[in-house]
Amino acid sequence: MVSIAKAVTDKWWHFVLDGVLAIIFGAMAWVWPGPTVYTLVVLFGAYSLVGGVIRLFTADNARREGQSPWLFVFQGLLGIATGIIVFVWPGISGLALLYVIGFSAVFMGTSEIVAAISLRKVITNEWFLGLSGVASIVFGLLVAIFPGSGALALVWAIGLYAIVFGASLVALGLRLHGMDQRLTKVAA
Repeated sequence: MVSIAKAVTDKWWHFVLDGVLAIIFGAMAWVWPGPTVYTLVVLFGAYSLVGGVIRLFTADNARREGQSPWLFVFQGLLGIATGIIVFVWPGISGLALLYVIGFSAVFMGTSEIVAAISLRKVITNEWFLGLSGVASIVFGLLVAIFPGSGALALVWAIGLYAIVFGASLVALGLRLHGMDQRLTKVAA
């Protein structure tokens, strides 16, 4: 279990970068709530693509540490696939995009909660990743249950979700950065 945590703490900055990108995306959704659906689609596609690539780098680090990288690989491929689909078919209806966003958020949230439970065995009082997982699941379910809500409400909901999710990942990344040295001593 220490080596799993070590693989994650070595790449703490992946979480910070992913979180900062999510916060920027969320802030843009709040500052410019009136963009066209096309602009929202492109922003979401870019965020998904970059987040997927970051998760693949994290998977590679987990593999080098001798741990199973498959959860990170699946998350990364899902993010990249979502980003590519959005760029290839930017004209998809807003409703279809909502379901893609909702599914992605529920899956990511579930996997983040699973990872948070595993990390709790090594890092005491760790709840940031679990919080981002809960936020992802709640957001995904709300999108799936109420897809017909107004476009402005959708943009604000996506923005709020991205900001909460991003802040949780930044906090987790900074906490993991502090844990890296302690885990190096434990693993030795």
